[in-house]
Amino acid sequence: MANKVTNVLLVGVGGQGTILAARILSGVLQEAGYDVKMSEVHGMSQRGGSVVTFVRYGEKVYSPLVEKGTADLILSFEKLEALRWLPYLKPEGTMVVNDLALLPAPVLLGKAEYPYNALDVLREKAKKLITLDAAKIAEEKVGNIRTQNVVLLGALANNMDIPTETWEKVVRESVPPKTVDVNLKAFAAGRQYQ
Repeated sequence: MANKVTNVLLVGVGGQGTILAARILSGVLQEAGYDVKMSEVHGMSQRGGSVVTFVRYGEKVYSPLVEKGTADLILSFEKLEALRWLPYLKPEGTMVVNDLALLPAPVLLGKAEYPYNALDVLREKAKKLITLDAAKIAEEKVGNIRTQNVVLLGALANNMDIPTETWEKVVRESVPPKTVDVNLKAFAAGRQYQ
């Protein structure tokens, strides 16, 4: 049997918790027995620039980089980033998108327009698109808006064949002890979205 490698992209803006989410995802995959390669690319991430993490897993993975048109899953923490990385999604791939607009500097300076129709464009082009308002979910169901990244991981987990117990174990090990309960609650809230 051929070595099947699954490609996942996590894309967002600096400060959204994409790096922690990618580390949790990688930990979950390793815990599940996969060979995992991860590569982070930061574009001025400290100042609200793009952040993308490539995660590849399978029986044996040789490179962490995902080529255009080969991503099985893309988890986007922001709508513009979803559009930006859409060319990486394979035709039958799944995209999980946070319904959030973070205006980049060129838009704030009046030098560019924000694509407020991003979700419409994504609906046309992505075969399987799941959208959720992670901030609203984090605030209303968890009581902590800073857990949006873990809410999004919960939604991503619905598209991966890994037991909930494995995710919960790695979340427990990856977040500060005093935030374990709120993060587990955030993960469970995200799991409710298909």
